[in-house]
Amino acid sequence: MLIHLFSLAQHKVSFVVNNLPAYHKPSGKIYLVGNFNNWNPRDEKMVLKTINGKPGITIELAKGMYEYKFTEGGWEGVESLDKGIPTQNRSIVLESDTTINVEIQHWADHFPRKEKQSTASRNVHIIDNSFYIPQLDRRRRVWIYLPDSYNSSKKKYPVLYMHDGQNVFDDATSAYGEWGVDEALDSLGKKHREIIVVAIDNGADKRINEYSPYDMEKYGKGEGAAYVDFLVQTLKPYIDKHYRTQKDEKNTFVAGSSMGGLISFYAILKYPKVFGGAGVFSPAFWITPQLKNIDPEQAKKVKGKIYFYAGQAEGEQMVPGMLHVFEQMRRYSKAKIQTVIRAEGKHNEPTWRNEFPLFYKWIL
Repeated sequence: MLIHLFSLAQHKVSFVVNNLPAYHKPSGKIYLVGNFNNWNPRDEKMVLKTINGKPGITIELAKGMYEYKFTEGGWEGVESLDKGIPTQNRSIVLESDTTINVEIQHWADHFPRKEKQSTASRNVHIIDNSFYIPQLDRRRRVWIYLPDSYNSSKKKYPVLYMHDGQNVFDDATSAYGEWGVDEALDSLGKKHREIIVVAIDNGADKRINEYSPYDMEKYGKGEGAAYVDFLVQTLKPYIDKHYRTQKDEKNTFVAGSSMGGLISFYAILKYPKVFGGAGVFSPAFWITPQLKNIDPEQAKKVKGKIYFYAGQAEGEQMVPGMLHVFEQMRRYSKAKIQTVIRAEGKHNEPTWRNEFPLFYKWIL
């Protein structure tokens, strides 16, 4: 089974599973998941078939570094070690056609499930578990972080809007680990300006669509324009009405990673008079090539601050794709831009957690 993932694909990679847990059902599906398919744990195009009598799959990838895992179709069934502890991401540096032989020790859902303990600080609250998004006719959980001084003062605060809310504050709701934004701000707020953070959960199987402003051949309709309209036309007015905020663009920011980084960049392009800053972490620009060719007239309207971040360990396309967009913004706009590239940077929450405090201090 050969899957063409990128138009720039150069090498065939075969993943072969030589050993499975004794309790694995022969009829059970096994999925390959990685940074090459936006970590979708149930991508039907990534179901293993058979290679030489063993479970396997062959795909095409450009040369570069990739991270991957195997699942039974969801993160609750990710490959694991003893006691159901998820394995670390596997990695490969691809330079030629190759075959990767792996052994899967356990599936996490084979073990009794232990409820994760919440790590959200006392300053984090859920505004609504079912906040209505009229632009998409859907509902979503929305979180808010209020600074230490909020209840003891009458101050107004800047606001940062973040995507993938499950991963922002609480390890109990995150599948991959949290950013620890609340812990970071509890500490940084004592030395720098305090800020309100509003985090919107992603839509799971709707995530790629909601965070893409353009239609995609592989993933379908892009709903990013409507999602950003929701942030500006529905959510921000609600936050400004119910909380003490500094409403102007110089004190309104947006940030996210991967698809969340892409939609954050689009948000400041579409609404430069609403968002005065954007944190664009590991942006998935390869998903929507249209966003790589920026309209000069649109770019000229952006006068805020943009923090671009990428890691060289995120695959061959990440850094060049981000730099291509950065160069256009530098050429056409008067935005203040910070570009950070780290040799060891990976496409995961621990990496973005480490980078967030640097972004926060720079954007404020």
